[in-house]
Amino acid sequence: MDSSQLPLDLGHRPALGREDFLIAPCNELAVAWIDRWPDWPGHTLGFYGPSGCGKTHLAQVWRADSAAVLVTAEGLAEMDADVLLAGQRNCVVDDIVPALTKSSELQRRLFHLYNYVREEKGYLLFTGQEAPARWAVDLPDLASRLAAVPAFALGLPDDFLFEALLVKLFYDRQLTISKEVLRFLVLRLDRSFEAARQIVSTLDQASLASQREITIPFIRGVLEKETRA
Repeated sequence: MDSSQLPLDLGHRPALGREDFLIAPCNELAVAWIDRWPDWPGHTLGFYGPSGCGKTHLAQVWRADSAAVLVTAEGLAEMDADVLLAGQRNCVVDDIVPALTKSSELQRRLFHLYNYVREEKGYLLFTGQEAPARWAVDLPDLASRLAAVPAFALGLPDDFLFEALLVKLFYDRQLTISKEVLRFLVLRLDRSFEAARQIVSTLDQASLASQREITIPFIRGVLEKETRA
């Protein structure tokens, strides 16, 4: 193997049918709590952090383990808890805060969902940019329930995790990149999972279309075209 190419030798966690979830200090506590399920205090848990930190991805890992139903603001607004869960006892309430804070009816429905899952001895996982205890809700009973949810922060990837993520995303597409290309990207991209996925997808498509290798000059050209677009 060319010494200028990076081998894929990363500690990673299979995400049960999804992309591997890479573990690093910014998310290892949240991963540990996923591993502890069903030993969750109060049958509830919250993950929070900035957009792109991987909280929704990690929630999907738990869904695969628990057969949890994904609850969105739209679904919660349209269906009662028993219909929404369709016989399941576990659910992920994923990033509904923007809609929740604007709707007293949605707050009432979330309160009933919470109680329904607890009565069924199921489990709830909340995700959002802030811990559930900090969600701006007006319904006192819901606010008290959310205040009691143990919540754990996920941070944006550090350099090590971000480099590992880029290598893995390229590897998934059967592409290899040089160390120089990797450092070039790391120094120029936002530190988020979404930014990594987007640039790898863009470069893969551009490389296929032009039949060119992914080099630093090639990346500069792609980025310049995106800036002009």
